[in-house]
This record gives sequence, C-alpha cells and structure tokens, in this order.
Amino acid sequence: MGARVDLAAELIDTVRAGLNQRRRDSALTLDTAGVLITDGQMDGVPVRIYRGGEGVAPAVVYCHSGAFVLGNLDTDHRQCIEFARRGRCTVVSVDYRLAPEHPYPAALEDALAVLMWMVAKADEVGIDPARLAVAGSSAGGALAATLARLSTDGVAPPVVFQLLHQPVLDDRPTPSKEEFTTTPGFDSPACTQMWRYYRTSVDAAHAVPARTDELDGCPNAFITCSELDPLRDEAIDYALRLMWAGVATELHVFPGTIHGFDSLAPDWEVSQELFAQQGTALLRALRRD
Repeated sequence: MGARVDLAAELIDTVRAGLNQRRRDSALTLDTAGVLITDGQMDGVPVRIYRGGEGVAPAVVYCHSGAFVLGNLDTDHRQCIEFARRGRCTVVSVDYRLAPEHPYPAALEDALAVLMWMVAKADEVGIDPARLAVAGSSAGGALAATLARLSTDGVAPPVVFQLLHQPVLDDRPTPSKEEFTTTPGFDSPACTQMWRYYRTSVDAAHAVPARTDELDGCPNAFITCSELDPLRDEAIDYALRLMWAGVATELHVFPGTIHGFDSLAPDWEVSQELFAQQGTALLRALRRD
C-alpha cells in the first residue's frame, strides 16, 4: 500500500518535493462539488478555506499530516473536502512552518494564530465562534490535541471538539513502536527521527500531548488509528486517559490498515468508512442545539 518514509536529513528535500508533487497532482483531480475553496492568509499564516455549510457555519481548524517536517495545503486536501462536505462546516487548513528549519513551537504558534484570528474575525469569515473544533492527522493530530489542551487552560479560544486521526501524541516507547519497525507508510525509526527534528530541547515537554498530566475539562474527542501503525498505542492510551478524565471520547481502531491509508487509498471502502464516521462526528459535535 506504500513505501516506508525515510526522514534522513539528507533526503528531506527530496521526500518533500516528491510528496508535494503527488499531492498537488491529486488535488487537481478531486471532486469539489458542494464545497467552496479559497486560499488566503490569517494573521500572516497561509490557509486554505473550505466552505461546506451555509450562512454562519461551525468551523474546524485543520492541521495536516507530515511528521512535522513534510506537507503543505495540498497534503490533506481530500480530507478537508470530505470534512467540509460531510460535516456541513467551514474547514480552515493551516500551512504551518515545518521542522527541522522551524522546530517546536513554530508549528503550534501558527495553528494558534489561525485559531485566534478566526475568533477575532468570526463575523468577517462567516463562522460561529461558539462552534469551533480542532482536527489533525498524524503530526497534525499533535498540534490539534495541544490546541485543545490550550483551550482548556484558557490560553486559546474555547473549542468544543477535537478530531484526531492516527495522531502523534507521545515521544516515549510503546509496544506498537517496538513491533512496527519496518511497516510501510510510517515506522518506528521514522517516529524517532521525527521527534528529534521537532522537539529539539528537553525543556519542550509541552510539545508532547501525552506528557500533559491533567486532561480534565478537555473538549470531547473522536480518535481514529490503524492496527499496523507504530502510533497505534499512543492513540489508544490517550483516548483512555481522556475517558478516565471524564471527557466524552469515541475511539476507532481500523484493523488491517497502515498509517496514512486514507491518503494512500482514499477511494478504498475502509477509507470511505473513515470519512463517513468523521463527518458524522463533526455533524453531531458542531450542530446547533
């Protein structure tokens, strides 16, 4: 279903160029019916806005996948279209700065700036600031989970929901990292290298969502992960910790899948099942009571 991702320093530019070209080509072929898409900037950060709702709509801040070192606004273009269309909401995808050139907290600062700008300019953008969610895939899941935590702490504007897909959440060993050392899509050596690029200081514990001691009061969560993924166990553990903290949390583990299956094979029936579940979760979480 896919080759391993080699994040060796000397290969990053080549891997970026190849991924960007593939996703750019794919983005040109997608059905965007029912979704109005525009590119722009929010507080100086490049964004892509997907409008799938009518009038003043709920909104999602979306952070793309890419191990903190890869990706741009084309990376999860398909996913953002699916969210906007199925969730009948506005999705704002963030083109955050990448490591190793820009380690933590650069990417988080960009995502937070977009979230704060959306609230400040809600009338101008046409969104309901009382119905905001954060979402992300892989490394983007780490950023989304951290935004959710900052919201709980009063550092970020209030959000009501977090949607995390195959999220990067912990820099410590897990059984799935020990098991999946050669899996296609993503493997444990790539996990180790990813954290070296992103978390360059031992003092940057806030870069790692799972190192947060308290999860009480966090936004409700919808978490999905793959069976054959080194990141599997940290997703399950984080979901359990949210539940133990009294946070309403839905968890789905997709058997027989690898990291990034929804990007590698978006028309596969399992990917379509994922998109349907995510859309339903957004609809339910962001509806007007």
